Amino acid sequence: LARVATTAEAAGFDRMSVMDHLFQMVRLGGPEMEMLESTTTLGFLAGHTSRMKLLALVSGVVYREPGMLAKSVTTLDVLSGGRAMLGIGAAWYEQEAAGLGLLFPPLAERFERLEEALQICLQMWSDEDTPYKGMHYELARTLNNPQSLSRPHPPILIGGSGEKKTLRLVAKYGDACNLFPRDDLGHKLEVLQQHCADEERNYDEIEK
Repeated sequence: LARVATTAEAAGFDRMSVMDHLFQMVRLGGPEMEMLESTTTLGFLAGHTSRMKLLALVSGVVYREPGMLAKSVTTLDVLSGGRAMLGIGAAWYEQEAAGLGLLFPPLAERFERLEEALQICLQMWSDEDTPYKGMHYELARTLNNPQSLSRPHPPILIGGSGEKKTLRLVAKYGDACNLFPRDDLGHKLEVLQQHCADEERNYDEIEK
């Protein structure tokens, strides 16, 4: 892993990401295959690189409490010299959640939690340390010290290509989206552009 990272950085790669899964995906070998936990792995990669951005592609929102997720990404950002990104999504791999006893509510609730988690992370990366109270999360004090080096906050990548919810969240909160070649990319980008217009957001600011 260290050799891959240093070789990629020396070759000029700009970014390195790891999956945030606890079981390997079925199409890549299945749960019995090796899988490293992402936040620990990213810290290891930060110690072996000096320039590349580092992120999970992407963290399942229900696998970590949002306050802890923001703190973890902040810590990575500080210790890497400002190279962290937040990759986050609604989560989908029910088998690993059930296997390790993690929360895995229905999809609609996972999207509600995703939006609240984005709000919490942005509040923790701001000058506010006031309470946060949502439908699913309640934080008494959103204190985050040390603060991230990346300002105004580590870039946020939102994973997924759902047109009604995911791309709306990208337009509202994201700095980047994660789309797939199997998607109708032209159509997906048109949908994102409309969401940006609805949110009065500059479409060109979002990395695709």
